[in-house]
Amino acid sequence: MNRPLKVTWVGLRGFPGVQGGVEKHAEQLCPLLAELGCEVRVLTRRRYQANPPDPAWRGVRFLGLWAPRHKHLEAVVHTFLAILVAAVVERPDVLHIQAIGPGLWAGWARLLGLKVVVTHHGPDYDRQKWGRLARGVLRLGERSSVRWAHGLIVISRVIQNAVAERDGRCGTLIRNGLTLPQALPPSDALRHFGLTAGRYILLVSRLVPEKRHLDLIEAFRRAGLSGWKLVIVGAADHADAYAQTVMDALARADRVVATGLQSGAALQDLYANAGFFVLPSSHEGLPIALLEALSFGLPVLASDIAANLEIGLPAGSHFPLGDIDALADRLTTLATTEETAADRQRRQAWAAETFSWERSARETLAVYTRIASAEDATRASRTAIGQASIR
Repeated sequence: MNRPLKVTWVGLRGFPGVQGGVEKHAEQLCPLLAELGCEVRVLTRRRYQANPPDPAWRGVRFLGLWAPRHKHLEAVVHTFLAILVAAVVERPDVLHIQAIGPGLWAGWARLLGLKVVVTHHGPDYDRQKWGRLARGVLRLGERSSVRWAHGLIVISRVIQNAVAERDGRCGTLIRNGLTLPQALPPSDALRHFGLTAGRYILLVSRLVPEKRHLDLIEAFRRAGLSGWKLVIVGAADHADAYAQTVMDALARADRVVATGLQSGAALQDLYANAGFFVLPSSHEGLPIALLEALSFGLPVLASDIAANLEIGLPAGSHFPLGDIDALADRLTTLATTEETAADRQRRQAWAAETFSWERSARETLAVYTRIASAEDATRASRTAIGQASIR
C-alpha cells in the first residue's frame, strides 16, 4: 500500500477532555497513529463534544453522530450507526472498534466488507452497574469480538489469558501507556477547592459502582488523618442511584472534596500536588488513571485485583479489595511516610520506561498493517486468478 493507511475508530464517547478509560486511551493513541502516517477518523457521540475540537485536532478528524441518552443503549446503538457510516461513507482500510460492548457489531462490520480490529479493554460484564440482560449482551459482544475481528488487541496479560483459555484465541497484547506531564499554564484549582499541596489524597474516576468510592470515603473517615483532605475528581455519565448515593455520602463527609469533572491544567495541578493517589476499584482493564498518577511520580495505593497487580507496583502498594480497615491502615501509613522529590523522580522514570504510548502506537500500527496487507494480498491473488482465467 503506497498511500496513508485510513483508519476509523468507533465505540467511544469522544475526546479530548471526555472522562473514561477508553476515551483517554483514544486521546493518547490516535494522535500518535496520525504522526506515524495514518489517516485517523473518530466517529464520536455528539453530546459528549458539545464544543468539538478543531476538525484536525493533532492530526485526528472527528465526526459526531447522534446517540440515545440511555446507558444501556447508547454505546450499542451509536456503534451500529457509526459502522454503517464507516461502511457507506468512510470506507477505511481498517475499522477499529473500542471495547466488547461495541464489539457486538464486529460480524455486522465484516458483512459490510470492513476489515475489523477490536480492542478488548476488559470484561465489562463484571461491572456492578449492569443487570443480567446487559451482562448477557456484553458477553455476546465479547464472543462476537473474538470470533469476527480480523485483529484482536488486549490491553493486559490478564485479559489475554482469560480470552485464550475461554475462547482459544490469543489476542495481541498492547498495554496502555502514559505520557509524562507537559508544562501548562498554572490553574487556581488548589485555591478554588481549598487544598494544600501534598496534604490531600486523590481519586480520579467516573462515578460508577466498580470504583468503590464509598469504601474510600469510609476508610478516610476511619483513618482520621489530621490536616488531610480526600479529593474525588469525576462525575457520572448518567444520573443513577449509585451516583446519588456517592453525592449524599460526600455531602455528609468531613474534609472530602468533590470537584466534578476536571481536565487540562486544573486536572494536572490536582495530580501534581496530591500527597498520593488511591484506586479502590473492583474492576479494571489496565487503569489509565493509575498510570497517570505514576506519570506525576505519585505514591499510589490500589486494590489487589489482577488488573492492578499487573502494573507491578512495589510491595505495600495494594490492599485487599473491600477491606475498609486495611485500606484505612494503608492511608495512615502513606500519609505518615516521608516522600522526597528523588523518590517521585525514580517512580516517574520507572513508569515512563514501563508504559509507553509511543510503543503502543507502533504496535497498533503493526496490527493495522498486517490486516491491510492481508487484504491487499487477497485482492492481488483474486486479480491474478481472474486474469489467468481470461487468458
